[in-house]
Amino acid sequence: MATIDDLTKLDIRVGEVLSAEPNADARHPAYAMTIDFGDEIGVKQSSAQLCDNYEPSDLVGTRIIAVVNFPPRRVAGFKSEVLVLAIVCAENGTVLVRPDRPVEPGQKLA
Repeated sequence: MATIDDLTKLDIRVGEVLSAEPNADARHPAYAMTIDFGDEIGVKQSSAQLCDNYEPSDLVGTRIIAVVNFPPRRVAGFKSEVLVLAIVCAENGTVLVRPDRPVEPGQKLA
């Protein structure tokens, strides 16, 4: 079982997607994204398998939620610095977790 202490180790923030394009080298369809997390965190990159429900133009300008304190990983030659949070649904594909009200980039999950 996880504890509240485990959850508090994660730095989960709101980011604004600045760019999204297909990650051509990925084994599974994915987008290489650039995301702004505000002044404290800055701009980070992520590769995310969101192609089921989103076109790149759907993502640019939208707010997402991501874990920003995992170590970077190489995904198909792309440096993925944050983990974008999404729900994987058998019937609906991958669906982003995102705020339903205006939130500034960099705001932290409490």
